[in-house]
Amino acid sequence: MRIAILGASGRVGGLLCAQALERGHDVVALARTPDRVSVPPGRQRQVDVRQADVSSPRTFPGLDDVDVAVSAIGIGKKDGPGALVAGAGLLAAAHVRTVWLGALGSGVSTGAGGRIYQAVMRMAVGKELAEKAAADRIALDAGATVFHAPDLTDGPVSPARRLVPLAELRRPLLPPRMSRASVAALMLDEAESPAHGGETVVPLG
Repeated sequence: MRIAILGASGRVGGLLCAQALERGHDVVALARTPDRVSVPPGRQRQVDVRQADVSSPRTFPGLDDVDVAVSAIGIGKKDGPGALVAGAGLLAAAHVRTVWLGALGSGVSTGAGGRIYQAVMRMAVGKELAEKAAADRIALDAGATVFHAPDLTDGPVSPARRLVPLAELRRPLLPPRMSRASVAALMLDEAESPAHGGETVVPLG
């Protein structure tokens, strides 16, 4: 399978690239700064690194040669408003099957992580919540699987990782957390075997 990874130079994006290569896939690594994409030794032939700036749609690379796109872009310190919406719009316009990384506590999952978690989200991400919701809607309308991930941590892939449709999520008492590696593994599972197109799902474990 040939997988495009948007945000390939980021923390989740780097894990997606590494895990996709370990699974035997070819990777099209999309990053605003290609030099920041880390390619494991001996894997250069499996990786096509392309410069991709969502704020410059005219220069955004075509994706006609990929089977699926997995997005791990976020809003960086240097990003102005609109980066997430622009990224979702570009993938939707490319008409490529997409797995999109969003955030628990935004848009349709507001309050789903519990009161404490939602309060933290408002303090830490407050100004970005509306943009996250708008980007999710674009992705969902285009048939993407949207992951609403909880607070992300370092750590290995959890053997207990699982996906729960948002409608079936039980509101936790304590703020949920999950390793980035586990979220990356679940996103690749969905990329390989799509089961939740056009749905919002919550990774747990």
